[in-house]
Amino acid sequence: MHRYRSHTCGALREGDIGKDVRVAGWCHRIRDHGGLLFIDLRDHYGLTQCVADPDSPAFKLAEKLRAEWVVKIDGKLRKRPAGTENPELPTGLVEVFISEIEVLGAAAELPLPVFGDQEYPEETRLQYRFLDLRRERLHANIMNRGAIIDSIRRRMKDGGFFEFQTPILTASSPEGARDYLVPSRIHPGKFYALPQAPQQFKQLIMVAGFDRYFQIAPCFRDEDARADRSPGEFYQLDIEMSFVTQQDVFDAVEPVMRGVFEEFSGDKPVTKKFPMIPYADALRKYGTDKPDLRNPIEMANVTESFRGSGFKIFANMIVGDPKVEVWAIPARKGGNRAFCDRMNSWAQGEGQPGLGYIFWREGEEGGAGPLAKNIGPERTTAIRDRLKLAVGDACFFVAGLPKQFVKFAGPARTKIGEELGLVQKDRFDFCWIVDFPMYEWNEEDKKIDFSHNPFSMPNLPVEEFLALDASDQDKILGLKAIQYDIVCNGVELSSGAIRNHRPEVMKKAFAIAGYGEDVLEKKFGGMLRALQYGAPPHGGIAPGIDRIVMLLCGEENLREVVLFPMNQRAEDLLMGAPSEATPKQLRELHIRLNLPQK
Repeated sequence: MHRYRSHTCGALREGDIGKDVRVAGWCHRIRDHGGLLFIDLRDHYGLTQCVADPDSPAFKLAEKLRAEWVVKIDGKLRKRPAGTENPELPTGLVEVFISEIEVLGAAAELPLPVFGDQEYPEETRLQYRFLDLRRERLHANIMNRGAIIDSIRRRMKDGGFFEFQTPILTASSPEGARDYLVPSRIHPGKFYALPQAPQQFKQLIMVAGFDRYFQIAPCFRDEDARADRSPGEFYQLDIEMSFVTQQDVFDAVEPVMRGVFEEFSGDKPVTKKFPMIPYADALRKYGTDKPDLRNPIEMANVTESFRGSGFKIFANMIVGDPKVEVWAIPARKGGNRAFCDRMNSWAQGEGQPGLGYIFWREGEEGGAGPLAKNIGPERTTAIRDRLKLAVGDACFFVAGLPKQFVKFAGPARTKIGEELGLVQKDRFDFCWIVDFPMYEWNEEDKKIDFSHNPFSMPNLPVEEFLALDASDQDKILGLKAIQYDIVCNGVELSSGAIRNHRPEVMKKAFAIAGYGEDVLEKKFGGMLRALQYGAPPHGGIAPGIDRIVMLLCGEENLREVVLFPMNQRAEDLLMGAPSEATPKQLRELHIRLNLPQK
């Protein structure tokens, strides 16, 4: 028999009854039932119930065992007594009657229990992550992560993609987030950077003549943490394709995403065909470019219903500025004053003056609420009919410059949908957000800036783009880029674009944003040179692995699907990183510290 086990703790079945067996693992739970000791032994594969009575030679040692001790148990497998079976366990019909126990590793008093799923402070969980990872839910999440990545990799290869690895030590990137810098010992005063993404490398792979690339790529960004963004590092499914249009990218990526989510969704419905929503429409309907389509609420522009109305606050704003709009947020089933007042109080807590509303109730002409009385039954009825509302429903209103109030309107839509139970939680709703603006106006510097990725191709014929007059601000600010996001349940999984592969177009694009050729050459010279030697049209995308796994595991924080995450301050509490360098290390790297004054 093997030194440590003949079977894993998840393998024993009725067919093994009567066998002498050996199992090893952690003491998950120990129960004393009036002279009988039950030990639930756990390993990576499952749980096996082991039992000792006072007649067993191992009973005295069994009494000394504590939670999370690592032991080896020998015994005979038998059927559990009638009425004690556990149908929820694969091993629930059998148990090991213990003849011998060997302690392989005793455990000190635990700083957090492994049994159960109670919450513990983040600091404790991260400092003792090896214990945290023993807990059932987290252990299952990490195994699920591996299976999801295997599925993604298989689907990408089946789709004709080739897996390549790009450098980890590279040059600093001037755009995006802050780089993590790595000092060079053999080149004093110079630094490598860890890649924020393999963006330039994957484009160079296309220029080099490879056709369909993918990689489960580690990315490093020195930026603050959020629930849906790990500090320091994360992984993405990095993709690039040659000789493709935007639709070709969608046709390649959508089956992979849909297939993975269908495989791991637990029978939750997944969008069959991802709708394409223009960026401007997403803002107008949902108040965000990351819409959660499980929420059926769609906002509408009802400015004309308030123009010249008796509600002077809105009416005067509309007269005073032609760019002012009034948006309606319909709230089906929200037609009572208590709910409307609660939403108004919520808005005030968000720093707003309030949230105007109308609601409709039986036997009342027009509608109820202060706005209804001010604008009259005819306008109120017109709003109700346009939004297809009825008795028992309500409608809320925001007014002003859309680019300013949209950051409140979107969360208000979300809050209303959640409060009224309108959001269909048990499903995965995908969409593509398309037609992002190429440029935006920087009010602070009074200049035109890139709106998103500066390397995206403008959605305009090349000749027309090259002929653009840089002084024609209206036309430039109305220009769209061939750039797209993929969103699921309100979570942005990735951004992508058809790349700017023409040097003359790139020079023009940067010139419009105020960057001369000298700046372009200095910051992006390598890419610019590559494009001058015959670059194919190409594009790609990079869905976030951590976020995909987070959604499929039903978690709201990436910490629950990453093996060894950092805390919110980008500290690894388990390994003690970042740590101080020794004087010898600093001398070898020719570095002298200039620390801030405490």
